[in-house]
Amino acid sequence: MFSCQGDKTENAVSNNDSDSVVADTVATDTIEQLVEETPMPKAADELFDDFFFNFAANGKLQKRRIMFPLKERDGEEVVMINKKDWKTEHFFMQQGFYTLLFDNRKQMELVKDTTINHVVVEKIFLNNHRVTQYIFDRIKGLWVMKEIVKKAMNETNNASFLDFYRHFSTDTLFQINSLDNPVHFVGPDPDDDFATMEGLITAETWPAFAPELPSDVIYNIIYGQKYTESDHKIFVLRGIANGFEIELTFVRKNNKWLLEKMVN
Repeated sequence: MFSCQGDKTENAVSNNDSDSVVADTVATDTIEQLVEETPMPKAADELFDDFFFNFAANGKLQKRRIMFPLKERDGEEVVMINKKDWKTEHFFMQQGFYTLLFDNRKQMELVKDTTINHVVVEKIFLNNHRVTQYIFDRIKGLWVMKEIVKKAMNETNNASFLDFYRHFSTDTLFQINSLDNPVHFVGPDPDDDFATMEGLITAETWPAFAPELPSDVIYNIIYGQKYTESDHKIFVLRGIANGFEIELTFVRKNNKWLLEKMVN
């Protein structure tokens, strides 16, 4: 039926493709605009994670919740950032997951603690051995970002583990040599959606279970946990709003970090 309208049909397809591109762009802009125009619920300030996800996604809210001029310290060098010069920092929101680091399981309970008033979000540049810390305080019930501190990775209490993790996340052979052989595994039962299964992962079977780990930039949120040069670290890889989570437990034996347990 279109054979006698060849040129028109071709033009129609071309125009539709163009409209599709425009529609996609408009859709993206509309989503960002809706996020910025949607007020953050007052209750979000009760739990830091609820506030922070809004803060990272909403550029207008971000500017309202930063104490300008914002102090940025790097060693003895101090720079003051004015509001007009601030560029929205989306942190880990665009990658869909984030990472956390704890010394023990008790520290993990702080994530849901609504009484904390001081939190530090760390952006860790593994390859550059640098850490940028974003300092937040809750003042009169509202979370605000007060300061940025940049430092060398070896100045943090997690330095030994982070240096190990940088190697572990990129080298399969190093991973195998860093297993507390065997590794205790807990994961979903493929035959029952509501059950879990437990087992042991050996060096030979590790490649089949090895998770894909972020290896360049990772994040950590310090909810008040006091790190020490502990011989025990829990590394959590957590999805944003999708239920995905992997928990890796490492122990240090004879000055060597080993993967002891993986919960999927």
